[in-house]
Amino acid sequence: MMDYKDYYKTLGVGKTATEDEIKTAYRKLARRYHPDVNKDPQAEEKFKEVNEAYQVLSDPEKRKKYDQFGSEWQRYQSSGGQPGGFDWGRWQQAPQGGQPGYRTVSQEEFDSMFGNLGGFSDFFNTLFGQGGFGARPAYSRSSRSAQTARPMEHEVELTLEEAYSGAKRVLQFEGGRKIEASIPPGVRTGSKVRLSGQAGGADLFLKIKVLPHKRFTRKGDDLITTVSVDIYTAILGGEVSVETMGKPVRLTIPEGTDSGKTMRLKGLGMPNLKNPTQYGDLYARVELRLPARLTPAEKEKFREIRNMRRA
Repeated sequence: MMDYKDYYKTLGVGKTATEDEIKTAYRKLARRYHPDVNKDPQAEEKFKEVNEAYQVLSDPEKRKKYDQFGSEWQRYQSSGGQPGGFDWGRWQQAPQGGQPGYRTVSQEEFDSMFGNLGGFSDFFNTLFGQGGFGARPAYSRSSRSAQTARPMEHEVELTLEEAYSGAKRVLQFEGGRKIEASIPPGVRTGSKVRLSGQAGGADLFLKIKVLPHKRFTRKGDDLITTVSVDIYTAILGGEVSVETMGKPVRLTIPEGTDSGKTMRLKGLGMPNLKNPTQYGDLYARVELRLPARLTPAEKEKFREIRNMRRA
């Protein structure tokens, strides 16, 4: 005895569902039940059912044939018929891939993001035949190759300090599995760190996002910062302390330095991702700092200087 399978119910959509609605429902369920993610013993069987329903309802020809069959099945049941007595004769066809009226499903369509676990039901094979998917053979979970496992991405946020020195992140997966990922020095926003075989046999890529920093602006491997210089040092020259990604350094300010002047501190930028022994540069932009308060005597001195320069 063969039971009727309600593919619409399997995907949780109505019989008037659009292609996009069917695809959205499938992807949601496939993510939930894929055995590489869901370790419940029943997940693999549920995934097969979802995959089978999608292969039918996503193909206009198969969906049309399925709808026609469903109507006859409902009429037969409503008249009191039992499953074992239904005449399957007109439906038992085995078209080969490429025959008129049947679309050969491509690798990409068939895997549809999650890979195929094979094992279609007797209902499906009777209705569409063993050749319903063209020349593509079915294969089981035990014989799945890495080709069916799709790489995954996971975004990781880092501070600039972590990007400078390197960092570690502990990633926890469903089922309690944990891995510790090492992120090398020099990564920047958009960098991808590959973790081989960590996504259900496929590669997991950590997509890096480096957070903005309150003191430094990054440009490639170079850093840009602002250094505050008092007016006296700017006029007479001297030294100021400059923060770096390591310890502070002393920067010499030449006499008569204008506000906005930029000075280069070689090798005090970010490490190069491909060659961590090489570093970019740090560019310090001078910003003049005026005295908050002047005493009457100080103001008089400035007036004297102004008058001297006007003379």
